[in-house]
Amino acid sequence: MSDTRTEMPVSSKDQPPALPRRRRRRGRVIAVAAGCGVMLCAAVVATIGVGGGTGTAVAQRTPPATAQVTRTTLTESKTVDGTLGYGDIATVAATAQGTITWLPSPGAVVTRGRAVYSVDADRVPLLYGRMPLYRTLQDGVEGKDVKLLETNLAKLGYDGFTVDDKFTWSTREAVKQWQEDIGVPVTGRVEPGAVVVHDGAFRVAELKTALGSPANGPVLTCTGTTHEVTVPLDVADQHLVKKGMKATVELPDGSTVPGTVKDIGKVATESTSQDVTTTTIDVVIAIRGGKKLETYDTAPVNVTMVAAKRKDVLTVPVSALLALAEGGYGVQVVEGPATRYAAVKTGMFADGKVEVTGIDEGATVVMPK
Repeated sequence: MSDTRTEMPVSSKDQPPALPRRRRRRGRVIAVAAGCGVMLCAAVVATIGVGGGTGTAVAQRTPPATAQVTRTTLTESKTVDGTLGYGDIATVAATAQGTITWLPSPGAVVTRGRAVYSVDADRVPLLYGRMPLYRTLQDGVEGKDVKLLETNLAKLGYDGFTVDDKFTWSTREAVKQWQEDIGVPVTGRVEPGAVVVHDGAFRVAELKTALGSPANGPVLTCTGTTHEVTVPLDVADQHLVKKGMKATVELPDGSTVPGTVKDIGKVATESTSQDVTTTTIDVVIAIRGGKKLETYDTAPVNVTMVAAKRKDVLTVPVSALLALAEGGYGVQVVEGPATRYAAVKTGMFADGKVEVTGIDEGATVVMPK
């Protein structure tokens, strides 16, 4: 066990004449320690050199309470409120001439090549991409929209053409085969209103039209296909999160599911409640829950994010720390009927404990009142 004594230098002009040993008197210094927002108050007994020698502070009474130096894992976490859902909502609009003759059910998932809705009994399929069709794609047309069409045809299993930005006769033949397979008029060209372009598969959130309505306005809203949680995180806590970090989501029924930080917003939003203004950013957490999530479309949840972790470190209760007169922190170590003060170096604070070095595992320390 290390033996660390705290000494206070005393100048020669302040030293009193040497006294017989039985008449030496102990001095006492009161110190206050503060760490991680926790105010720690304790009496600190310091050794003072008398006549060129040193002494050891000795407790006259049994300490009121003690704790042991233990080896454990410290985890710094943050629990915040979030909302379970399927992510951002987008609107799908029809741009064709005709009448809506079929619509999907809310909650249905639409994937590449599947019908989003029907106009005049002809299905309007989904293609993946980020550029909506704005012109008729046919022989001789070139551009990124042509490549989008050809990429989707190739993913659906059609071949005989080169995926590039040129609509050639081989592209036309592939389009004809595709049109025949999905049961729409075989023309060899693709009109803007004949398909829906979205950045991936989606889940139908809400219908915005009805059967028999004109096919020239909003049809439905959609979201992503998997559950995720959105957390309006206070910007003061932004440093605690990063992409890929783990999180635990507590559902309304008390069960938990694992999650991972998927995205951290870059736009801050201000909100005011009871004259208190809060600035937040949206943190999106992807979750895996299987059947636990089947009964929820949206719901309030609690999210615990692990900001940092220190494995296999020595710790003491935060309240055992003392502020040393010469600076830094220490603890009062119990050794039989006596105590001494040992300086320690602090690390992470979490869960009422603090990481320390400079003291042995299993040592007993005083817990000041």
